[in-house]
Amino acid sequence: MDDNRQIEAIMVERRVREAGLRPTRQRVALAELLFAKGDRHLSAEELHEEAQAVGVPVSLATVYNALHQFTQAGLLRILAMEGARTYFDTNTSDHHHFFVEGENRVFDIESGPVVVGNLPEPPEGMEIANVDVVVRLRQKRG
Repeated sequence: MDDNRQIEAIMVERRVREAGLRPTRQRVALAELLFAKGDRHLSAEELHEEAQAVGVPVSLATVYNALHQFTQAGLLRILAMEGARTYFDTNTSDHHHFFVEGENRVFDIESGPVVVGNLPEPPEGMEIANVDVVVRLRQKRG
């Protein structure tokens, strides 16, 4: 393992530990895949495929468990996009998304803030924590 890769692995392990999770070999390996390429949106199935491709022996169930643990620890943001398909976003800041129908591709809306008006009053004792906007795209017809 070269020095840069070793330093990156140590930083990922520290990030997992600081999030309150035990840095198991599988969690650290999955976190390296998730966070090594900058901000990403991917499904559990996509992460599982990446793990298999680089020789990380992990089941799909373990990938799901790790992703949900990372989400609860604040390392990921969950995005429900299409039916039962769930994506995980490594960018946990407040931002909005485009979703390309038919391609199952998600990417951030970069150009300026999205203004959402006329939100309903939350029920007594509750407050609005976040508003997620997903703009669905498709190829023009005709």
